[in-house]
This record gives sequence, C-alpha cells and structure tokens, in this order.
Amino acid sequence: MDQEKADKEPPVNDKRTTATGKPMPSREAIEALAGHRFRGGRYRVAHWENALLTRCTGAELLADAMVHPIALFHLPITGSGTSIAEMFALGQAESDLSIMIESYDWEFFHALREETDYRVRGQVNSAERCLDDAGNHYDRIQFCFEVFAAQELLSARSTITWHYTRNML
Repeated sequence: MDQEKADKEPPVNDKRTTATGKPMPSREAIEALAGHRFRGGRYRVAHWENALLTRCTGAELLADAMVHPIALFHLPITGSGTSIAEMFALGQAESDLSIMIESYDWEFFHALREETDYRVRGQVNSAERCLDDAGNHYDRIQFCFEVFAAQELLSARSTITWHYTRNML
C-alpha cells in the first residue's frame, strides 16, 4: 500500500461505478466511518456452543468451563449488535467476494467462561482509501470490539482489519 500516493489521488467521484455496477463510495464517505459505534449488547456462550466450536477445531474442551478462543470470531460481532452482513454494508462492499482479510488480532486479558454474561461494545477505529501497487483502490477499515465481564472488567478485545476492494472483481 502506498498511502502517500493514495493521498495525492483526487477524490473518487460517487458516479464512478464498480465491477458490479454499484457506485464507488467517495473517499469522504469511507473516512466518515471512523468513530462509528455499534449499538452494543450482551453475549453468553452456552456450553453446547463452546463444545461445538471446540470440536470444530479438533481440540478438547478446556478446563473450568473456559471458552475456546475461536469464539472471538463471532462473539464480539454478534454481541455488539451487528453482523458480518452489516459490516459489509457499512463499508459498501461490492459483493461478499470483495472483502479481503488483513488481520484478526485477539487479545485475552481474562479467560472467557461458558454461561457467563458479557457486555460487548464495538466501533470502527479507522477507515481510509488506499491504493495498491497495481493502482487499484481499496478501502481499509478497522473494527475494534471489546468484551467486558462483570464490574466492567475488560476480558478480551478483537481488532479486525478488512480491505474492501473496489472494481477488482
């Protein structure tokens, strides 16, 4: 990614269309996503859910009703009151195939446990128009979700960074 080159690019006209015929969102519309907060909510991992997720990884259940880390793929998103489909729509994804994953960063500060109520909040940390080495535009959007146990104890954080490709399908 050459951010300096992307910064020199003129704003993309909203009338420009993507490979799917949808208008490409303006740079300003994408950058305005930074700071967007999801409504927040609660999530409880049931024993059956933890057992299913754990078995899908080929692992054994963890001791003391600890939740397998794989739960951080969906727990923060659902718990914060959003969905992957809504995250695609927020960044105006061209299609379900136009998202490229840059990273999923999971931080655990305390073990997550089955049958425990967690409060979850999420937001867009950053959103920027970028240009790859081949001259293709994409939007880099980073989401951050925090999972809190009782007494507002930060238990886990999931930082997700996706590239919304533009006109590359």
